[in-house]
Amino acid sequence: MSGIPEGQRPPGIGVPQGGRHVITHGYDPGQSFAELCDYRAAFNAAQLAMAVVDPEGLVIRANDALATLLGGRPGELRGRCAADLVDLASDARTWHAYREVLRGSRSRFRCTRRLKHADGRTLWAEVTVAPVPDTGDVLLSVADISDRRELHARLRHLQLHDPVTRLPNRALFFERLTAALESTPYDHGATGRIGLCYLDLDGFKAVNDTLGHRVGDRLLAAVGGRLNACAERGGHLVARLGGDEFALLVEDSTGTEQLADLARSVLAALQRPFDLAGQRLSVSASIGVVERAAAGTSATGLMQAADTTLYWAKEDGRSRWTLFDPERNATRMTRQALASTLRPAVERGEFTLEYQPLVGLADGVTRGVEALVRWNHPRFGTLTPNRFVAIAEEDGSIVQLGRWVLHTACRQARRWQLDHPEVEPLFVSVNVAVRQVWDSDLVADVAEILAETGLPPRLLQLELTESAVMGSAGRPLQALQALSAMGVRIAIDDFGTGYSNLAYLSRLPVSALKLDGSFVRGFQDEAHANPADETIVEALVELAHRLGLTVTAECVETSGQASRLRRIGCDTGQGWLYSRAVAPERIHEMLTALPRHTAAAG
Repeated sequence: MSGIPEGQRPPGIGVPQGGRHVITHGYDPGQSFAELCDYRAAFNAAQLAMAVVDPEGLVIRANDALATLLGGRPGELRGRCAADLVDLASDARTWHAYREVLRGSRSRFRCTRRLKHADGRTLWAEVTVAPVPDTGDVLLSVADISDRRELHARLRHLQLHDPVTRLPNRALFFERLTAALESTPYDHGATGRIGLCYLDLDGFKAVNDTLGHRVGDRLLAAVGGRLNACAERGGHLVARLGGDEFALLVEDSTGTEQLADLARSVLAALQRPFDLAGQRLSVSASIGVVERAAAGTSATGLMQAADTTLYWAKEDGRSRWTLFDPERNATRMTRQALASTLRPAVERGEFTLEYQPLVGLADGVTRGVEALVRWNHPRFGTLTPNRFVAIAEEDGSIVQLGRWVLHTACRQARRWQLDHPEVEPLFVSVNVAVRQVWDSDLVADVAEILAETGLPPRLLQLELTESAVMGSAGRPLQALQALSAMGVRIAIDDFGTGYSNLAYLSRLPVSALKLDGSFVRGFQDEAHANPADETIVEALVELAHRLGLTVTAECVETSGQASRLRRIGCDTGQGWLYSRAVAPERIHEMLTALPRHTAAAG
């Protein structure tokens, strides 16, 4: 026995020690090697279903367990094609791996198959194929894993479904969404498109806060039931993504109209009151609707679009559905891009100032200039204030930007004054956002900048919008009074479009009104002039003059407008008739060309 290779020794044969065999497991030295190798009885009695298969794939011998598993007798399986018995030829990959084991070019192969019992029931089996050493045959073993599979399915269902609504949860939703986006388009009648209705309940938090989470959960379950009823007619997936958020996935959608119909049906279904164990509740929902080609769309991109559109639905008034708009989204994305780079842009020096003249209507002489900020964005080009000032006000960067504008404008105005002592110095008008008054010490900033640049306070005018000035109290009013006492001019910009509470004009330290361009545009059609426009402007100018204020008309574009404003008594005009906003060098050239006269003292 010592000549038998160790890997081929039957169980029970010990390793020689000191020239003697160690006998284990009841081994009898009188038994022949052939008898030791005869495991037929053990093979037949084994609980694991097995069969010996020859190199051609035919069953040589099968045990009772395999016959029982497949519903037959062992003898009936002999000579049968093993691949047919356990469904190994149904797909190319499995069949190829099985053939490699039969040819001896692969050591082992395992797969899971769904088999059919003779009595008609189905079962799941784990099939293993491995070579029998030194024979050329292979051993086929089949383990019934139906119970394990069923347990796994139950656990997976629990893992992928929401316990409150019993709907698919976020994990299963994204699994289905990803699979839908990865499927080959136009196969089996597919449209190659995908749609999504993403919704949440309006005011659901109030239900939880007032009636408790138990009632809230009942409401969510009832909402889930109605959503399911809306979706099941088209075979769509409904999932609860968390909280009061739900999604309806439309695979192979036929277009936006299909999604719109689904969204409308959802809103109608949720508008009916809910009766929950004596509690009668009414809810509404906001829905973001996205429909697009599946190709080139990612799950993340689709959900971002849906989330954005849901936000639009809420912003537009709630209890409605809104369709994704690429142009509106592009504007939002641009706004986000600007917001994220605005603060660093000030430090990088991406902002410049241009200046638009304010011209005396009576004599055509330039009295001052308004400083207008421009953002030379590396991606979007030159941006005017209406593209970024509101963003700066929202995130607070208007304080940093406003301080830079103020300092730059004052330094430039002082430079013009020094370079052209022979002419009346221009005042510079700078726009100030109301947040600059609240979030910074504007009075201290102005005093410091005037002292640093050497600009006389009378040559600085600060413009605040009517809505910011009217109703001012507390800190804003104190700041305006301190600035006025310092000698700085205060002007109300866009006058006539805000509160228009004329009583405040006598209480505020205002020195100038700038009429909104909408009044002046009414003067454009000289052939069919509207008398009411002229009457309103004339009344405002007369009121301002009685209060000791000067009046500037914005958006003056024609000589006819200028003539009518001059007759009415308006003091200065600003607009394209005189000049667009220009670089400071152009203002320098203009001052050089002005007639020389003695500058005012100071």
